[in-house]
Amino acid sequence: MKSFDVAIVGAGVVGSSTAYHLLKQGFAGKVAIIEKDTTYAYSCTARAVGGLRQQFSCPENIALSQFGLAFIRRLKQEFGPAADVGFREQGYLLLASDRGFGVLKANVATQRRLAADVVLLSPEELKGEFPWLDTQGIAAGAFSRSGEGWLDPETLMSLLRKAALARGAELVKDEVIGIDMSAGAISEVALKSGERMRVGALVNAAGACAGVLAAMAGIDLPVGPRKRYVYVLDCPAADESLRRGPLFVDSSGFYLRPEGRTFLSGLSPSAEEEPADLSWDVDHAWFEERIWPLLAARIPVFETLKVVNAWVGHYDYNAQDENGIIGRHPDIANFYFANGFSGHGMQQAPAVGNAIAELIIRGDYYTIDLHRLGFERIMRAERYGETNII
Repeated sequence: MKSFDVAIVGAGVVGSSTAYHLLKQGFAGKVAIIEKDTTYAYSCTARAVGGLRQQFSCPENIALSQFGLAFIRRLKQEFGPAADVGFREQGYLLLASDRGFGVLKANVATQRRLAADVVLLSPEELKGEFPWLDTQGIAAGAFSRSGEGWLDPETLMSLLRKAALARGAELVKDEVIGIDMSAGAISEVALKSGERMRVGALVNAAGACAGVLAAMAGIDLPVGPRKRYVYVLDCPAADESLRRGPLFVDSSGFYLRPEGRTFLSGLSPSAEEEPADLSWDVDHAWFEERIWPLLAARIPVFETLKVVNAWVGHYDYNAQDENGIIGRHPDIANFYFANGFSGHGMQQAPAVGNAIAELIIRGDYYTIDLHRLGFERIMRAERYGETNII
């Protein structure tokens, strides 16, 4: 039976980051990353849109993304001169109607207090900066002058995983199907292959499957998959100012961002509209009936377009408050959570991995205080919600 000091379940960007930061911080023990699908074709990371933003409402989320931004900016220093995740620092633009103006204004005040380069623009200022935008019904927009944009999630995941393996982590291609406890702690995990593994600590970085893994230890973790559609659009009438534009989020909730000569777009459903079918099949009617009318009204050149591709991704969705669950279980001291990011896990993965490494090695947080995102709030059924979920 193999034995590891730390076993991380999930080799996506969060799990890979955790392994990397553990070993970077000097952890001397044996580290395993357990992954059931080493093609990563259906991982949350590989199917993400890749946004990186500081425009959140919770200070912790802002700090997590700022850590991620600094990490991305020093990639070549971290991984060598060839390291490149294609970071496009073209900003985010979030629009608000009269109804949402108060929240947007308060969020921008929080972001600016925490040194995010975000400005609040009036409808007239928006029209001047973004002439392709129809500002009807818009009270204001929040735009980042720097520090926000998008990157290739799969490349970031691969860089972190390969760096962790180079530092001595072991990738175990298998699936955890059972957890054994002894004296109030996790002692072993059972694997689908029939093997068993002794563990000194277990990190839940299982993405959309995190709730299933936690249940094996008798823990009710409100994290599971939510189906999201991403559509690739060709719009010949879009000019260069639009193609060089920001990742745009309308007051109605749909988003749009440039991707080379095309654009990516999507819209998260309401609770009543959540797809019951979690297959990888795309619903094209969702774009035609729900997104396209909103998109064409807000950016008129998109009245004429073609959907040239589409895919399904899964959010690791925290049904309690749509915010990350990070930290150690209060009663099972060797079980750690890095779950439930509800669509913003990729951008925060460098900081989350660093935080879990600090907890394991030093027993507490030293870079960013994340106690308010801990599992204790889940146990108390308390919300610590993030208002800027896309």
